[in-house]
Amino acid sequence: MMEKTKLKKLIVIVGPTASGKSGLAVELARIYGGEIISADSRQVYRGMDIGSGKVTKEETRGIKHHLLDVASPKRTFSAAQYQKLALKAVKQVQEKNKIPILCGGTGFYIKAVTEQTNLPTVAPDWKLRNELAKKSTDELFAILTKKDPRTAKRIERSNPRRLIRALEIVMKTGKPVPETKPLLLPYPILTLGISVQRQKLKHLISQRLAKRLGRGMLSEVKRLRSEGISWKKLENFGLEYRYCALFLQKKITRPEMVDKIQIESEHYVKRQLTWFKKDKTVHWIKNLREAKKLADKYLAMREKITARVPKT
Repeated sequence: MMEKTKLKKLIVIVGPTASGKSGLAVELARIYGGEIISADSRQVYRGMDIGSGKVTKEETRGIKHHLLDVASPKRTFSAAQYQKLALKAVKQVQEKNKIPILCGGTGFYIKAVTEQTNLPTVAPDWKLRNELAKKSTDELFAILTKKDPRTAKRIERSNPRRLIRALEIVMKTGKPVPETKPLLLPYPILTLGISVQRQKLKHLISQRLAKRLGRGMLSEVKRLRSEGISWKKLENFGLEYRYCALFLQKKITRPEMVDKIQIESEHYVKRQLTWFKKDKTVHWIKNLREAKKLADKYLAMREKITARVPKT
């Protein structure tokens, strides 16, 4: 008998939108022999490419990416579904003796993997969801505040999907949304956060928006609508999809659409930073050199597990 070693490592890359997370993840994957697991709540959906900032084939530079295009935008994809698939992907990459790199800006998805958060498994009630979807975010938040004030204090109140899911759990179970119970992964994790000056981020967001519009973001939203995605659902996807949908319905002008996407993206950055700054394990870095220095040190700590395999 002989022993085959497996690396039990995980690198996590977080940071605000437009900060360059995907590019850094690809660079580190090329250097260390890794594969990337996306942690983005919109990139999981097929056909939502330009508006979600999904990496192109050229941008992957041959690096395998997981958790892209795994769900239909006609259906709701839950954090529990993401957690199951992402943890499976992490394990698969590790079993190949490669480094899984979890990369994205959806903090709740990151937490679902790194803390293996115990997520509620209440089945979707589409009739209830459709009824709730007719209400504004302010109305949804007011209902949740009345039914489950503890959850209302910690939820993202401008996100209708999260509000509807919370209300669904409360109304189906008759109980408050249970507080998540973290179960940390049984090995150390290196979490890198990309630090970019706020003014520079504003410029990067503006540049990115112009590029996405030039690549056909409005045509993408038109196609999604023609494939049966309702205007309401497109709006609920937020940011680019919300305001492109409003423009295509002639509810706002093109300049208003651009301004709204810019402003809401900047607000999203604030929410992301508030979330990630709470995590004191994040190493904030400014460039690839700083990231590589930390990764070298982390990967030198070769914590191993062994698996018995037959002699050859």
